[in-house]
Amino acid sequence: MESLLDVAPLLETIDDLEAAESLLTALFQHPVYAKHLAARGGMQEVMLGYSDSNKDGGYWMANWVLHKGQKVVASVCNRFNVDLRFFHGRGGTVGRGGGRANQAIRAMPGAAQNGRIRFTEQGEVISFRYAHEGIARRHLEQIVHAQLGALAESENERMEDETANNLMQRLADSSMTAYRQLIEADDFWPWYLAVTPIEHIAGIPMASRPISRKAASEVDFDGLRAIPWVFGWTQTRYTVPGWYGVGSAFEDLGDDADLLQDIYKTWPFLQAVVGNALREMARARFLIAERYAGQSGEDVHDRVAREFVKAEAALLSVSGQTELLEASPVIQKSIELRNPYTDVLNLVQLELMRRHRRESDAPEVQARIKHALFVSINGIAAAMQSTG
Repeated sequence: MESLLDVAPLLETIDDLEAAESLLTALFQHPVYAKHLAARGGMQEVMLGYSDSNKDGGYWMANWVLHKGQKVVASVCNRFNVDLRFFHGRGGTVGRGGGRANQAIRAMPGAAQNGRIRFTEQGEVISFRYAHEGIARRHLEQIVHAQLGALAESENERMEDETANNLMQRLADSSMTAYRQLIEADDFWPWYLAVTPIEHIAGIPMASRPISRKAASEVDFDGLRAIPWVFGWTQTRYTVPGWYGVGSAFEDLGDDADLLQDIYKTWPFLQAVVGNALREMARARFLIAERYAGQSGEDVHDRVAREFVKAEAALLSVSGQTELLEASPVIQKSIELRNPYTDVLNLVQLELMRRHRRESDAPEVQARIKHALFVSINGIAAAMQSTG
C-alpha cells in the first residue's frame, strides 16, 4: 500500500502548541490516518509556526511554548513509533523565529534531535544567505555542523529540572500578560494605525497571501497577518515583537534572578532566546521611533519605551554583559554604521506620510507621494535587513 499525500499538521498559535499532545494522539489513533501513516513508512512531518505564536503571546511565551511543544511532539511520536521530522516555519526577523539558524538548531530540546530537520528561508534572508556562493556554502556548513553537534550532544543534554521549568513558565506567563495588556489597550490599535505605515504596507505584494484575513479596508489586530504586523514595527524602529514583555516578566524575579543566570550558562535554549532579544533590541532606535509616535500622542510610546529600559537591564544582567551586543562587536559596529543612513530614510518616510494624509493635493501628486512611500518602505527594509 502506498500513499502519495504528504500531511503535515501545523502547530502555530499558543493554543495549538499547548494542545499538541491531544491533537497528535487523536490523529495517530484515527484508523484511516493510521493506514495512511503506515503507507508512508511511519514517517510524519510536523510543522511549527513561529509567526502567529509570537503575535498571539509575545516573544518569551512564543519561544517557551515552541520549546515545550517540540518535546511533547517528540514524545507522542515515540509513543506511537512514528518517525518524526520537524518543519520549522521561521521568518526573517526574531519576532517571526529568525536569528542565527545554527544557534536555533543547537537550542532545540534533546528529545527533538533526531538528525532530521526542515525549515523555511524567506524574503531578503534568501539573498543574504545564498546570493554569494561563499556565504551560501558557509551557511550550509554551519547548519550541518550544528545539526551533527546537537545530535551528538542530545544524550548529554543538560536536564531541565522542575525548578527551572517552573521559572521559565512564570516568565512566559508574566511576559504574555504584559504583551497582551499593550495590544489589548483601547488606545493601542488606533495608535498603531496612525504611527506605522501599515496602510501603505497593505498595498505591497507581500508573500503569497494578503496582509489581512479580512478586507483591506477592515484591517484590525486579529485579522492582520504576522508578516505585516512585524514589518510595521520594524519600519518604525521599535522592533517590539522581538523583545516586548521581557522587562516586566523579569521585574519580579527577586532571588530567582541568580538561578536564571546559572541556567543561562549551560542551556543553549536560554542563550539563544536572550541573545536574539538583545540583537533585536540593538536594532531598535527610539530616537526615531519617538518621531513616529508624535503623529498620534505619546502615551503608547511611553509604555513601550519603559518596557524597553526594563528589558535591556534584565537581559544584560542575565547574560553578564554591560551593553547591547557587547559579545557581538561586528554586528554592533554594523548597526552603528547603518543608523545615520537609515535615520534619513525614516525622516523622509515620516514627511511622506504627513503629505499623504493631506487631502488638498491633486490626485497626480498623491500618486507620486504614494510611489515615494513604497520606495521608502523598501529602503528602510533593506537598511534594517529585515522585512518581517
